[in-house]
Amino acid sequence: MNRKEKMHERTKASQITKEVRASVYKRDHEKCVVCGRWVPEECACCHFIGRGRLGLGIEENIITLCAKCHYNLDNGEVGRDLIRDYLKSKYPEWDEKKLVYSKWSWTNGKNES
Repeated sequence: MNRKEKMHERTKASQITKEVRASVYKRDHEKCVVCGRWVPEECACCHFIGRGRLGLGIEENIITLCAKCHYNLDNGEVGRDLIRDYLKSKYPEWDEKKLVYSKWSWTNGKNES
């Protein structure tokens, strides 16, 4: 596999599908998980582990945030511990290590680590 194909695989792994977005939006009760304001479904798009750090586009890594809280999270003004605790409360087996792309664990569109 050449470098271009690998990059495509990593990019694909970090994308949020319509199904994941809809599921996250429902899980988060159509509200920003930080401030509690209602937001449209497009706001179910925030990676806990960012795409730049190889974060996957899976439910366990995606949260719903309003634009202000998303900006504040990206700039360190919202505590990551709050988001971590929220995701742990939703997924008892939640493990931050499983949210990151690895060429050894990404198979057929699913993370298998």
